Amino acid sequence: MAAEQKEFIVAIELGSSKVTAIAGQKKTDGSISVLALVREDSTSFIRKGRVYNIDKTAQCLQSIIKKLEAQLKNRVVQVFVGVGGQSLRSVLNSISRDLPSDSIVTQEMVVELMDENLTLEYPDQKILDVAEQEYRIDSQLQMDPVGIRASHLEGNFLNILVRKAFFENLNRCFEMANIKVAELYLAPLALANAVLTEAEKRSGCALVDIGADTTTVSVFWKNVLRHLAVIPLGSNNVTKDIASLQMEESEAEQMKLKYASAYTDNNEIDPTLKYSIDAERQVDSRRFIEIVEGRMQEIIENVSYQIPSEYSDKLLGGIILTGGGANMKNIEKAFSINTRSERIRVAKFVTTTINTNNDQLKARNGMYNTVLGLLAKGDINCAGRGLDEQGSLFDEDKDEAPIVPDRKPRQAHETQTGTIRTQQEEQQAAELARLKKEEEERLERERLEREAEEARRQKKENSRWNRFKRTIKKFGSDIIAEE
Repeated sequence: MAAEQKEFIVAIELGSSKVTAIAGQKKTDGSISVLALVREDSTSFIRKGRVYNIDKTAQCLQSIIKKLEAQLKNRVVQVFVGVGGQSLRSVLNSISRDLPSDSIVTQEMVVELMDENLTLEYPDQKILDVAEQEYRIDSQLQMDPVGIRASHLEGNFLNILVRKAFFENLNRCFEMANIKVAELYLAPLALANAVLTEAEKRSGCALVDIGADTTTVSVFWKNVLRHLAVIPLGSNNVTKDIASLQMEESEAEQMKLKYASAYTDNNEIDPTLKYSIDAERQVDSRRFIEIVEGRMQEIIENVSYQIPSEYSDKLLGGIILTGGGANMKNIEKAFSINTRSERIRVAKFVTTTINTNNDQLKARNGMYNTVLGLLAKGDINCAGRGLDEQGSLFDEDKDEAPIVPDRKPRQAHETQTGTIRTQQEEQQAAELARLKKEEEERLERERLEREAEEARRQKKENSRWNRFKRTIKKFGSDIIAEE
């Protein structure tokens, strides 16, 4: 008997410390029920969010999907993937047009600016995504310029760049693992949508995601992403600094979780206090505090540097901290003192209602906010056929359960900000562009041939002999007319 067809969404986050996969069902009330969660250590093949060992990453992905399927008792046929890491950065670019007097801006004019922006070349990097900023209409700024009369149009775009090698490696991993990618999402934007309120994005805020090897800074104002940067520093740097006190990194990690504070008042420091590493070894508490605070201050200063000066006094929503590194004691105090911002909030969980029995998710420590954000953004069923208790397929004589067919290849300007065209879509779009160009060239050749033929005909008609014949003909006509 055939198993009942399930529906669920699967999202995968490739982090510097772990690869996480999650499966969940969206309910009509907007909540999400988590069905399965799998994580595996990634420190041996992912560094600072970048894949550097393709084979090991592909093996890890295969292992994670098998574990997910075992929990779900169902085949996973496609997944949603988040793109993040140190390879990401943002660059502002402007494209302008002088228009004929009294022109009205059309959607076609705007698309032309967007397309021209996408042709911009960056050495060894590609434009992964684009966040539209304001358009300048003569001397006025507008979010939507269509329908406005103007003589000058300028489009401002925030291009999100990624190293080509990283993007190719990421896609290659999923190809080797034989895992279909339903959609690629910009991980920092999926996270922002999951933890920020509309008021925070509208009034201006900086989202700081403190991960293991990197810290991602996303600046919003008027509901628009204004800046994105990834700092190559994270909570693991604190662990490594603590390890310099003559201990293993595993011991340093435990010391960090037990004793570390991002800020400690000098009056509260006991110069005689020792922190225990184990039953036999101890470290001076003052030295430990100095090491932790020194590294955290460096991270905070780098975060402050990444907030553009034109927005530093406009972030009425303040600074929102998230990620595993945001769990450190007194981190709000440290950020408030070093950034001089009075509004500091730690987002320990997403704003979406999550129904789960998983203890890791119920801890609400910010470590799974990004993958939950990716799960919330997914909108295509990822479920295939069911599995029995032995892990074999129900109805093995039948083909794989049908899934949503491939979308028509989208142009880059047709995707929403935060959604990235897959490599397959880019290849299909490139092929369509090639065919369109060939058709345009064919039509242009035919037009030129017609014009050449017309020119030859005109030349022939205007030749001396033709003029003589026309003169004789006219002379004969005049004689007949006189008679």
